[in-house]
Amino acid sequence: MAFKVNYNQQRAERDRAKQAKKEAKQREKEEETARRKAERENPSGDHSSSAELPPDADHPEDRADGAS
Repeated sequence: MAFKVNYNQQRAERDRAKQAKKEAKQREKEEETARRKAERENPSGDHSSSAELPPDADHPEDRADGAS
């Protein structure tokens, strides 16, 4: 015999998953903000974190072709 559907349990599980996703997104946002703030305070530091970005993605206004 199949179990009776437990809506409250399913809803609680969805709410937990949604909250975990929101918290992870907030953490990523805070880490990005901290990275940018540290970069702003110490602009002469090495740019090892920008190595993962394409060269023109860091400063699009510096592009030689003038395209936006």
